[in-house]
Amino acid sequence: MKISILTVFPDLYNNFLETSLVRRSKENGLVEYSLDSFKSFVEPKERIDAPTFGHGTGMVIKAEVVQKAVEKKEKKYGSGFKVFFSPQGKKLDQDLLRDIYKSALKKGHLMLLPARYEGMDARVEEHYADEVVSVGDFVLMGGDLPAMMLLEGFLRLIPGVVGKQESVEKDSFTGSFLDYPSYAEPVVWKGLAVPEVLRSGNHQKVDEWRMEQAARNTVLSHFQWIRSKYMVDKQVKLAKKYIPNHYVALMHTDVLIGSKKRVGQTSVTTIDLHDIARSSRTFGLENFFIVTPLVDQQKIVKKMLDFWQKGIGQEYNINRFESVKRVVLEKNLGSVIAHIQEKEGKKPVVIMTSAKMGEDSNKISFYDQDKIWAFGRPVLFVLGTGQGLCDSVMKDADYVLLPIEGFSDYNHLSVRSAAAIIFDRWLGLNSKEVA
Repeated sequence: MKISILTVFPDLYNNFLETSLVRRSKENGLVEYSLDSFKSFVEPKERIDAPTFGHGTGMVIKAEVVQKAVEKKEKKYGSGFKVFFSPQGKKLDQDLLRDIYKSALKKGHLMLLPARYEGMDARVEEHYADEVVSVGDFVLMGGDLPAMMLLEGFLRLIPGVVGKQESVEKDSFTGSFLDYPSYAEPVVWKGLAVPEVLRSGNHQKVDEWRMEQAARNTVLSHFQWIRSKYMVDKQVKLAKKYIPNHYVALMHTDVLIGSKKRVGQTSVTTIDLHDIARSSRTFGLENFFIVTPLVDQQKIVKKMLDFWQKGIGQEYNINRFESVKRVVLEKNLGSVIAHIQEKEGKKPVVIMTSAKMGEDSNKISFYDQDKIWAFGRPVLFVLGTGQGLCDSVMKDADYVLLPIEGFSDYNHLSVRSAAAIIFDRWLGLNSKEVA
């Protein structure tokens, strides 16, 4: 594999290319490195950069300089797979790294073109780039550190660079789960002991423990990663063990109603009951609470629930029974919380939902699972009917979830639609892979 690095500051790479496995990959004939400065492709005292067009400050590397560098390297090593670096690029992860490796392997030549200053003339990337990579949503002074990061990950994929191929195959982000924690001597350090199972000599128990730890760490720290992977049923069940139990309450009391938005009660509808029950069951919520203090409404709900939970509903429609059997009737939010606390032994983290967001709200997004799950407590979503939850209820929220919005000025979803979207965004599997 030929690897060409074209950069403004080649000295940054001297120690890097002579270190550990990077150096050994060259010594073992697995990789041939070519490191050049863009300055070597211009005449003495000729600048490699020029002021950017338009107002504002900043210098960009000139297109013809990059052109000369690319053409010279490809004349020597053949057509290369060209990787540029920019905050606007694709986020680097293990999947993208493997894609780059496979593409470069076909050509036998990888070209890394990190920029400096304000970057390169945009036409260069448009014309040459096979891939533009970002290492995160932040800005560095140049693309050299990202290039080194990509190179380290890339080299691990080349057979023979890492001594044991098993280490590569079990790397974090290679499968659905991250790697498991590792320990060495001494057995006890600063009062912390190596887990006994690792010292047991029972390989099966060790493997089971490692898998459990990998699943737990992935769910609690990298949920966005695991939910994007294709998983078989066994992996889904293992991951589910480490997701705290979730509940949802649909409030038909303490909600805003009418044009004057007075605080009052709303009627329970069968379509909300059935649809939210099915969504709750699909996304693994423990219970769906219907909350109303009105006696007549409670009688109606109880009659519906008795049909499905105690009557012939199970024989009539087993799938509907499976969802409705988890529906519970309560008279107020306090009784819902008490119900969960008695069942779980812990008070739930209460997350309110609203189509509007107050300034003082303790806001969370649909990407904050790790923040909420770190409490080690069950989670309760509270949904409002009518025109939403009243202020007195909202004040009892531990957190308020950001509103569901689209690229429009219309924001009037039905509560059953909102519930399905919330559950999917928070708990759903959204695989980027096809089995």
